[in-house]
Amino acid sequence: MKTDIEPIKKTNENLHKQVVYQVFTRLFGNTYLTNKPWGTIEENGVGKFSDFTDKALKEIKDLGVTYIWYTGIPHHDVITDYTKYGISNDDPDVVKGRAGSPYAVKDYYNVDPDLAENPENRLEEFKALIERTHKAGLKVIIDIVPNHVARNYHSLSKPEGVEDFGAKDDTTVVYNVNNNFYYNPGEAFKVPNWRDGYKPLGGEHNQLLDGKFKESPAKWTGNGSRASQPDMNDWYETVKINYGISPEGHKDFNELPEGFENENYTKHFKFWQDKTVPDSWIKFKDIALYWLDFGVDGFRYDMAEMVPVEFWSYMNSNIKMKNSDAFLLAEVYNPSLYRDYIKKGKMDYLYDKVQLYDTIKHIMQGHGSTDYIPKIQEDLKDIEHHMLHFLENHDEQRIASPEFAGNPKKGQPAMVVSATISTSPTMIYFGQELGEPGAEDAGFGKPSRTSIYDYIGVPHVQRWVNNKQFDGGNSLEEEKTLRDFYKRLLNITIKSSALAENYEDIHHYNRQHTEWYNDQVLSFVRWSDTEKLIIVSNFNPDNTYGFELQLPQDIISKWGLNDGDYQVKDQLYNQYQSTLKVHNHHATMRIDIKPLESFILKIN
Repeated sequence: MKTDIEPIKKTNENLHKQVVYQVFTRLFGNTYLTNKPWGTIEENGVGKFSDFTDKALKEIKDLGVTYIWYTGIPHHDVITDYTKYGISNDDPDVVKGRAGSPYAVKDYYNVDPDLAENPENRLEEFKALIERTHKAGLKVIIDIVPNHVARNYHSLSKPEGVEDFGAKDDTTVVYNVNNNFYYNPGEAFKVPNWRDGYKPLGGEHNQLLDGKFKESPAKWTGNGSRASQPDMNDWYETVKINYGISPEGHKDFNELPEGFENENYTKHFKFWQDKTVPDSWIKFKDIALYWLDFGVDGFRYDMAEMVPVEFWSYMNSNIKMKNSDAFLLAEVYNPSLYRDYIKKGKMDYLYDKVQLYDTIKHIMQGHGSTDYIPKIQEDLKDIEHHMLHFLENHDEQRIASPEFAGNPKKGQPAMVVSATISTSPTMIYFGQELGEPGAEDAGFGKPSRTSIYDYIGVPHVQRWVNNKQFDGGNSLEEEKTLRDFYKRLLNITIKSSALAENYEDIHHYNRQHTEWYNDQVLSFVRWSDTEKLIIVSNFNPDNTYGFELQLPQDIISKWGLNDGDYQVKDQLYNQYQSTLKVHNHHATMRIDIKPLESFILKIN
């Protein structure tokens, strides 16, 4: 399963899988139970950097985690008044929710004031969190949102010599290669017309809330809307960044030479050294290098495919020259672009959403088939290491929500498959390991997803946080049992050599040759020189299945299995055992698998 894209250095990170724990920073340590829709910070509470204590971080690390993605760190628009700290108020007409969208960044050189005990010292407090995280043996990822910024972007703490986005733009033209934004000269921005009963802040009075926001000329909106009055479903709180692509689609920058996708980041870095690049490229490169200097170990790039791949070649090669181990994860949803963003754009990892996640979700919901999964792995085998797997994140519905699966246990076979089928990293979203259903009506954010826009408590997480003891002291038994499952699984994945090396499907072979084996079950094998694993999962919530699982001849040969009996034992719970019988190039093993059960069977 090795990739030919970038020579993989033989470091510990390459020899074992990585696990990313995405945590919505402002929600993690919040112990307030009020959960009033549109509630203020005083009513509903907020988590702080300081809530990630040594104990909290140790528990996250012990879950089987190697990276924490602290979501919502850069200073974004908020409604809470921080004017006494020199921070201007943000206009609720162009802010989503009361706590604000983390993807409407107002100041890239500072952090969300909500997260600090003392907002004046917020950068120092974040620095201390990075140091605690590193001391716990974890690495730190934060967001960079390259496609758009808040409508009122203004940095209070930019380094000397750095200009704000748009500060030097020629606003008399729609487009100039070195403008940071696109404009509609002669037209003023208008707040969207609200529909369906929506009112900012739930209709509460606010002195800035007047249906107006001063912006003249109007800028294009973050999702690409060119209207001076965007629709309420547009990303109206943001403005689109110009990367040197004209409104007609012409690229006003150098393109990569033919075959350059096969060159490493060092060659990409050298390529750009004597090229003139658009101003926005330089601004975002400087932001990334600033945070690397600050101690951050990597970035998650929001909506990366809305930004030209040449920019990523420039940006990521600059990052890798500074820190070759930087973890670069991108949100790209178009499979036809995957290889470009990995090879040309020098991304380490992309979300495997529209193939693996969407397919597994259908199976978990009871109307999908496991027959589709091996084909996905086959389609992606040249880039499988680069396709990060997840079942939850801040954009997706919670597994336990009725809108998704309605039962967190349905995530267990899916999680085993997601975490063990490839060498790529696994990501889980805080609360997933506790069965959090995202049931709160927070205000702007609606149930089934944990709100990223408002101050809210996350009940399953709060029970585990247990008044900041971080010991699960108030967790229900089923929550403890689920967390134990995740802890067992994730720790297996980060220690296993087999999961960092070879994969082969045995599902289709068994579908053709094995009685009672069916498309609610999935099986595959993983191996290294020192470890051989057979993984079997049952996605059906009601039925136990029994069958004689078979290994194809080429696996028997690759594993060097001689005739005889081999003991196999499940590594998840160390209870289930079976015997692999090999005779005359034929290998079979009795499997009896309960509803939603999985085995990671190791051959002794």
